[in-house]
Amino acid sequence: MMEYNQITEKDLAEIATFMDRERLLFGKEINEEYSHDELASVRTYPTLVARVTSTEEVSKLMAYANKHHIAVTPRGAGTGLVGASVAVEQGIMIDTTLMNHILELDDKNLTLTVEPGVLLMELKSYVEEQGFYYPPDPGEKSATIGGNISTNAGGMTAVKYGVTRDYVRALEVVLADGTIMQLGGKVVKNSSGYDLKDMIIGSEGTLAFVTKAVLKLLPLPKKNVTLLVPFPTLEQAIGTVPLIIQAKSVPTAIEFMEREVILDAEEYLGRKFPDNQADAYLLLKFDGNTMEEIASYYDETAQICLDQGAIDILIADTEERSLPVWKTRGAFLEAIKSSTSMMDEVDVVVPRSQVNEFVEFVHELRKEIGIRIKSFGHAGDGNLHVYILKDDLPDKKWEKLLSIAMERMYAKAHELRGQVSGEHGIGLVKRPYLQESLPETSLVLMRGIKKAFDPNNILNPHKVCQA
Repeated sequence: MMEYNQITEKDLAEIATFMDRERLLFGKEINEEYSHDELASVRTYPTLVARVTSTEEVSKLMAYANKHHIAVTPRGAGTGLVGASVAVEQGIMIDTTLMNHILELDDKNLTLTVEPGVLLMELKSYVEEQGFYYPPDPGEKSATIGGNISTNAGGMTAVKYGVTRDYVRALEVVLADGTIMQLGGKVVKNSSGYDLKDMIIGSEGTLAFVTKAVLKLLPLPKKNVTLLVPFPTLEQAIGTVPLIIQAKSVPTAIEFMEREVILDAEEYLGRKFPDNQADAYLLLKFDGNTMEEIASYYDETAQICLDQGAIDILIADTEERSLPVWKTRGAFLEAIKSSTSMMDEVDVVVPRSQVNEFVEFVHELRKEIGIRIKSFGHAGDGNLHVYILKDDLPDKKWEKLLSIAMERMYAKAHELRGQVSGEHGIGLVKRPYLQESLPETSLVLMRGIKKAFDPNNILNPHKVCQA
């Protein structure tokens, strides 16, 4: 393992010459939250947290760290689930949450320029008030846009609109040696050499530090309708999804949910879901400019669902009716988390036609090994979120069963021609599974790219493809 230098009082004094000391947290000044991400399965404190406010500060910090061989960990809101923002080698953590300004709304080019610390919910609210739409919709709305870019976050609307990468026109980044670069631009097309911008997106802070982003916007759809469709079995619910997609009805989102997760969310939120009697549900959303346009899509979808055994079709055609449904869906992760002492998650993505086979496999697996496992996910794009729960299991038994469950699920995803992560990334904790799922040639190329961007390996070491 490579040796890194640690931050000393002398380093602190030097860094304080170009950053306000009040925005530098050193040693015991560092809050416990900086030691882990949302999952909190891995904990390490950085020695210094720098709460930056400008690209220039990031540049000076990176140049200093590179010169003195100090590890640097980028961090936004810390809502990740794979340990990507955990400071494994201590060193400097660069916190972007004060770089939270919306810089420009360009209505001629339909772009929004933002700093990385802008929260997703603030970004979406701002553009929608102006009549525009930023489609990527990850479940964690309190994540920063920089974090979304670093993991290429997807979310519920990916089935129709795509993922974060599809909406990033340009990036300003700081390289490991402090060099500031502009990648991409407001152009719609670009075939000018290797696309370095797209390489940064999804690299989890291992290649460069994002300090600004130019995002593509769309006109805001004027209307939307939600369908909540209960089914007698999960197999029937998920089996209906390929038929909906084949019918070209273009839902904005297609989510699957099981009754047990809905009950968890009801308890967590303290309010009832519109329906909790069926074993499984599809939750669909349609958007468009008129109710007539949307009805032409959802009428056909409703009939497909009924033909496949749906118990009912519950239509929410106003915000008052649909908002509670989506708020409940958005609370699933926190609800599951609050129901157990500890958990870990699998974020596999499989071909859409294989979703049911994977979910049925998970059901059999939890019976076989005797551990609570809960799941929900994006049936429309094949991305499943599976949570393994510790409850009151002794630590050694938990570690053993967790390892078995993880190994079996990733092996099954590989068998179904899926991938390790659909949107949460690899970070620290999913590296072994990535290495098992990819050919060695791919890993060698990834490590070569990392070395080209960061020769001294100071930027978020031990993440993604590295040991």
